[in-house]
Amino acid sequence: MRSYSPFDQLIMNADTALRTLVGQPVLTHRPYPADEQAAGETADDSFSAEEKKHIAGLMRVNHSGEVSAQALYQGQSLTSKNRDIKEKLRQAALEENDHLEWTKNRLLELDSHTSLLNPLWYGGSFAIGAFAGAIGDRWNLGFLAETEHQVAAHLEEHLNKLPGGDFRSRAILEQMKTDELKHATTAIEHGAAELPPPVKTLMTAMSKVMTGTAYYL
Repeated sequence: MRSYSPFDQLIMNADTALRTLVGQPVLTHRPYPADEQAAGETADDSFSAEEKKHIAGLMRVNHSGEVSAQALYQGQSLTSKNRDIKEKLRQAALEENDHLEWTKNRLLELDSHTSLLNPLWYGGSFAIGAFAGAIGDRWNLGFLAETEHQVAAHLEEHLNKLPGGDFRSRAILEQMKTDELKHATTAIEHGAAELPPPVKTLMTAMSKVMTGTAYYL
């Protein structure tokens, strides 16, 4: 794996931030899960205005979560000293870019918008990721694993909150959940440390602030 100078890393991180927040992220070109639904499934125009608003709120939260995940991976990769871990983070970030695109597409289908506070979520998550990477690889991976487990639980909660006929959103969230659990398993297999309970509690509290705000903004 090629090593980059601090200046190179600064430019790459700036490029990733811009792509995440206002541009086109680098994608793996996996199929859009919503398009794999069979013809004749419930169409969006069958939902009431209130239902569409609710679905959009959930998808906006998930898009913001992916903005935060992208920033987290970039921060962790920046300060990690282990090349193998950097590569695992790079691959995970690439798959998270797919999630960014999928949730954004779904919001556009619902005539809605991404969170106005995404720059705030990105900046805060990048700082947390950089701290996690700096304190050691086992803790870095432990933070990654716990984050992914919490995100997977969060996605499961949203799957239960979707209207029964919203198969397009459901397909997106189910694939995202599969990916998140895979990332958590990879982190554990590479030596992730178990985070102390107070840290997990703090992470949960911070997540609630983001999800509670992004649903509306």
